[in-house]
Amino acid sequence: MIHSSAPRRLGVPAPQARLRFEEEQRGAGGGPGRRLLVVDGDPAFELSNWCGTCPFLFRRLETAAQTLSLESMRDRLTGTPPGLDALVTGGVIDAFAALLPEGDYLPMLLQVEPRLTVPGRDGDYFSGEQVDTWGLDQFWGLPEYPHTPYYRTFETGVDASAHLYEFVVPMVPPTWNERQRVEEYAELMGGGAVPTAVAVSTLDVCEPASGPAADHYRHWGLTHFLLDGHHKMEAAATTARPVRLLSLLALGEGLAAAEDCALLPTVRARHDSPRTPARLPTRG
Repeated sequence: MIHSSAPRRLGVPAPQARLRFEEEQRGAGGGPGRRLLVVDGDPAFELSNWCGTCPFLFRRLETAAQTLSLESMRDRLTGTPPGLDALVTGGVIDAFAALLPEGDYLPMLLQVEPRLTVPGRDGDYFSGEQVDTWGLDQFWGLPEYPHTPYYRTFETGVDASAHLYEFVVPMVPPTWNERQRVEEYAELMGGGAVPTAVAVSTLDVCEPASGPAADHYRHWGLTHFLLDGHHKMEAAATTARPVRLLSLLALGEGLAAAEDCALLPTVRARHDSPRTPARLPTRG
């Protein structure tokens, strides 16, 4: 954590926003629909189930096929890293807020060292920590599958019964990135530059309702969906260099209580730490 500010009212009326959070529409009596992140009218990601007791989730859908980068902001987000106040006065936050639905957002400026993670391989949260708490999917007999590579950046304990996991999720897979631009950013970072990426973020707090678990505790899933910075994030992961991340946390769109969101900057300011399993009594 470099800096955070008070929540701000940002965005444009929902019909005008290129990115929105929506509930999938179902027929009468069909129950609540899926939580979706929608880009230009197309569902891009399925998010954690409304119940809060199902496993934490972000899952890329077939219609997720574009980014929301703003070329007009490229120079301002490259080179000397700006502070949060400079991002405000320089119009960066307002420029990206124009892509988002009107609501309350908590701006946070973070410095991260991303690690590219492939589902099912070493370091994958969904086949590791999540399975330890929820077990395998009872129908498929498999872990949840996000259908995208993603970046892990940070984790820390929240309290004796909760742990924070942070993810940076590209709108399109890193294999879609332009190789030349990734190499250009890698060279800049090798010279000491710390460019800035931008994301809209959600906080989902999930915990199994009952049943045995090897490691039962609340999972705080802080997910940063990249608006700008796909090439920067891959370059940082490739070169093991830091990158700054301007996170606009959508306070009304996650599965977290207001007090959890208010605590998040304090939790995120802690040093990255190995997780100590917090075992809770099972309920049934």
